[in-house]
Amino acid sequence: MQESPPLSPGAVFDYLRALTYEEKGYEMIQAVASRLMARVLTTCVVLGLVAFSTPSRAAQPSAPGALPTVVVLSTGGTIAGRGTSLTEYKAGSILGSELVEAVPEIKNHANVRVEQIINIGSTNMNTAVWLKLASRINAIFSEEPAVAGIVITHGTNTLEETAYFLNLTVKDERPVVLVGAQRPATGTSADGPLNLLNAIRTAGAPVARGKGVLVVMNEEINGARDVTKSNTYRVEAFRSGELGFLGYVDEDQVSFYRASTKRHTSRSEFDVSKLSALPKVEILYAYAEPSTVTIKALGDSGVDGIVFAGTGAGGLSNLERAAIKAFGVNPTNQKPVVVRSNRTGNGRAIPRKEYDAEGMVPGDNLNPQKARILLMLALTKTRDLNEIRRMFSEY
Repeated sequence: MQESPPLSPGAVFDYLRALTYEEKGYEMIQAVASRLMARVLTTCVVLGLVAFSTPSRAAQPSAPGALPTVVVLSTGGTIAGRGTSLTEYKAGSILGSELVEAVPEIKNHANVRVEQIINIGSTNMNTAVWLKLASRINAIFSEEPAVAGIVITHGTNTLEETAYFLNLTVKDERPVVLVGAQRPATGTSADGPLNLLNAIRTAGAPVARGKGVLVVMNEEINGARDVTKSNTYRVEAFRSGELGFLGYVDEDQVSFYRASTKRHTSRSEFDVSKLSALPKVEILYAYAEPSTVTIKALGDSGVDGIVFAGTGAGGLSNLERAAIKAFGVNPTNQKPVVVRSNRTGNGRAIPRKEYDAEGMVPGDNLNPQKARILLMLALTKTRDLNEIRRMFSEY
């Protein structure tokens, strides 16, 4: 007896609906229902046997030629913004799952799972979210060896800070890629979809392993340590200063041309797994004829550290240096650790005898906001100035 062809759900529905208008419809419906039930039971048994005999996919490395598995952690930002204006819109209005679904081509490059961590504009990013991200990323990498990499959708205003924090706290060589957009998702000529596609491609690329945390936007790959937002609205806003970006994401492949030599990720000594908060570190901006009111207020507040965005090569005025020396006069507060950065955007703040003698730590070429992050993490381990100087040299 020849087997009947399979019935699609739509065909079954139309067939049954027609039968209800015939005299013998009830008996025929019973017959069809019996056929369907038998097939459903057979299918369930087969699927159950397959599921029982197949190892968990998460525990297996991807087969050659198979699509990589990439996890997207969504935090909001302009890339998830809603509004037709390129300047007046609400950031963090669209879910990460919607962002991925809006780019069908992603399915050609990776198997993607989305987790919504938070949905905010990145001006409201904070250390609690940083700790949550670091914990979740390390858990995914520890528990899911099949995951090739992780993408974080993020607002651009503080994206570089989140990237550098993760660069120092993620404990795996697999890629972590941050991506954002300069235009909202619903705006004219939105840049988010292509940025997201390229970030997922980079996170799934074996060539991206061991490069540290990355930032992918405008078809360029930047390293977390050096990249900074350099323009308010242009899509090519993210730059790595004089050192330059690491590579391109073109239609054919992900290409790297250089990599950071500084310590990061799996080679980092910082462990935040047991922390619920970070030391308090503030930034002061140097300028001609500065007021020392803020310096004194910070010293009196018991802040753990201060980063000076100094003039030139990290210079401080006599007024500022005198205010810092006065920190030690108040015995009730521990003197904050002071790091010299610079406001120029390029170049190093190097050791200088006059500043070293006053206990200040040179910040190398880290910009002030990243020097703050490294100092916060350094203070979770030590207050020894020589050790902190070593960290600023190595990271």
